[in-house]
Amino acid sequence: MLSTEANPVETRLESLNSEKGKYWITTFGCQMNKADSERMAGVLENMGYKKGESEFNADIVIYNTCTIRDNAEQKVYSYLGRQAIRKRSLPNLKLVIAGCLAQQEGESLLRRVPELDLVMGPQHANRLEMLLNKVDTGQQVVATENHYILEDVTTARRESKICGWVNVIYGCNERCTYCVVPAVRGKEQSRTPESIRSEIETLSKKEFKEITLLGQNIDAYGRDLPGITKEGRRKNTLTDLLYFIHDVQGIERIRFATSHPRYFTSRLIKACAELPKICEHFHIPFQSGDDEVLQRMGRGYTISKYKRIINEIRDLIPNASITADVIVAFPGETDDQFQKTLAVVQEIGFDQLNTAAYSPRPNTPAALWVEQLPESVKVRRLQELNSLVETTARRLNERYKDQIEEVLAESLNPKDDSQLMGRTRTNRLTFFPKTRSDQKNYKPGDILKVKINEVRSFSLSGIPID
Repeated sequence: MLSTEANPVETRLESLNSEKGKYWITTFGCQMNKADSERMAGVLENMGYKKGESEFNADIVIYNTCTIRDNAEQKVYSYLGRQAIRKRSLPNLKLVIAGCLAQQEGESLLRRVPELDLVMGPQHANRLEMLLNKVDTGQQVVATENHYILEDVTTARRESKICGWVNVIYGCNERCTYCVVPAVRGKEQSRTPESIRSEIETLSKKEFKEITLLGQNIDAYGRDLPGITKEGRRKNTLTDLLYFIHDVQGIERIRFATSHPRYFTSRLIKACAELPKICEHFHIPFQSGDDEVLQRMGRGYTISKYKRIINEIRDLIPNASITADVIVAFPGETDDQFQKTLAVVQEIGFDQLNTAAYSPRPNTPAALWVEQLPESVKVRRLQELNSLVETTARRLNERYKDQIEEVLAESLNPKDDSQLMGRTRTNRLTFFPKTRSDQKNYKPGDILKVKINEVRSFSLSGIPID
């Protein structure tokens, strides 16, 4: 007969795990950081930590940081200051700063915030347990050396059970004169197609419906992998990867980000038009509407090339949505050059733009140039651009009015629990009732048809239909 008594060894292990306490991770910045945070959360939960209710009741607090903009850095320091005060009365609190700011500042962070226990760059996310074990010996640990990224993707604690991030390439080899990403995220490292497909198959078995392939410069995928085809081109490209993973059963939607116009090819566009799971949404930053500014940014393309890419997408995929990033007030940008940026926004008609005023970043060429523009110019130009973006987005969203759109329900609307929220294939945020008038109920993970009856600049509302 099997005993029903608990195994004393297992009971002791559970007790030890429960003593680990609670963790909290605050994530700043891009999707890559969000994916890194999910992996770190998985490591912590495997170690026995439980997610806390807030950062102020956690036993280990991690800030996964961004350094693209100065205001993001200042926000991190504000958060760290509050935790440093807390640690003075709670010496066992572990305080960790991870991500791009950690990589950029390194050991100097310990001088600025001596209460820190661990400073770790983004290449070390999967090494979190080993680094914390060093902290437990009484050390302050700095891990910012170049490190080959370990592919332990099994432990990620996914924030969503429906949509999953899948890293396909880490790092960046570009040399944009304003950007710190190559310095803080290292050289490009492409994962093998087989490892990527294996992760996607695992997500499919867990009933995920959508995946987003991630890379700082995703169009560069595979150029560090071996292999040449009979036609003389690289064997492993983003296009080849899309064909390779497309037939994973259970996955209904595939997205990818972020693209670079220098490497965006006609072959990739044709693949997106041919493969039914690829969503009709393209995020392709253009950064400036002026060729001289683009050249000084080190972007490697012209506005005419950018427009050709957009026109080719719209020729093959007429209903595609186009989103982008743009920077105003780059050093030396004239009023005429800024007006060219506004003209591109008007001509192309972006569904959404991520906008920013130029912010000098450490160890980048543009930060040293004498043609820095005053804050008043930055504020004025950003306000003018944002006003145009909102007007343009609202006008483009009108095309959805009274249309029937396929929506993947992702979660409850946090402001109204009678509603679900999800996204169209074109990535438009959409709200709709979770219960229809005929009492049919919907839940996160459902893919349904929604008739759009209300449009706003950046979201839609509608009614589910059969």
